[in-house]
Amino acid sequence: MARSRPAPAQNLPVYRAQEFVASDGANMGDALSFASELVLDDVYELPYRIEAQRLSILPGNNGRFRVATDTQLGTPGATLILDSALSFMSNDGGMHDVLLLVEIDNEGSVTEIYILPLTTLAGHVEYRLVGIDTENAHKKFAQVACVSFTRGTHITMSSGEQRKIEHLKVGDRILTRDDGVQTIRWISQSTARAVGDFAPIKINAGTLNNDHDLIVSPDHRLFIYQRSDEVGVGRAELLVKARHLVNGMTVTVMDGGFVDYFQLLFDSHQIIYAEGIAAETMLIDTRTKSVLPLELSEALGEVIPGHSDLPHAGLDVNEALLNRPDAAELLRKASTR
Repeated sequence: MARSRPAPAQNLPVYRAQEFVASDGANMGDALSFASELVLDDVYELPYRIEAQRLSILPGNNGRFRVATDTQLGTPGATLILDSALSFMSNDGGMHDVLLLVEIDNEGSVTEIYILPLTTLAGHVEYRLVGIDTENAHKKFAQVACVSFTRGTHITMSSGEQRKIEHLKVGDRILTRDDGVQTIRWISQSTARAVGDFAPIKINAGTLNNDHDLIVSPDHRLFIYQRSDEVGVGRAELLVKARHLVNGMTVTVMDGGFVDYFQLLFDSHQIIYAEGIAAETMLIDTRTKSVLPLELSEALGEVIPGHSDLPHAGLDVNEALLNRPDAAELLRKASTR
């Protein structure tokens, strides 16, 4: 029987589309809208000093998402549809990709449109629309939503060997925390811009009792077993997002350039060991499934035991409890005492 525990919410840095207005072109004076209403070569700008806000989302049905309760924007429980992926070019020749999310009410009427930038956008900068893609938006979103390890990360094998992730292959046997030895079902590799909210997080050696630096995607969740409750969660087992541990010293954002990301898929959501730190593997839901090859996606079906039953749900730590510069140090102490 499927477990009735909540899926992990994902916080996305978004702008309201009404804030991104065409300053030149066919739609001059109009805000960014659906792909069907856009015209290539139109120029858009954000207001000066505007900041992105957080849209918190959960997996939904039929490729859609839902607005979570802890959101800054949107109506909790409302449906979100991924409309398109758009590409803009700034005056300096830089490319900027964004995803367009549409919120609808129970009657199916549009209540808000959001822009999810995959690179940093600045106010009072001209962005020329150079690409409109309605076919691959879900795949691009899935690449953002997947938790990922970076090139060079050592993964603990069933034998205890520490093997770099880029040397792993399908069928390799990996040590997991909950289910002993498990076999890798699929491995994905992609290269992404390491900028803004999607830049990887570096956890320095020793920070969480790790022998070497661990570099992961920002929403990658790390498993902590507390021997003493140092952060006031009230339970021993925790899942902590890497981005929530950033302190500018021992846990930092690696902003700039590009990063090679790797995702590991098992028949069920697992906690494995990366540089000695317990960390989650890929979780398949409507946010991430589109990254899979079509034949694998079809073979898995809509309900995937071990993923759909959310075996590690309910362990996430509220960000507010970690909003302190010594959070990583407290968790290190909690896991060793």
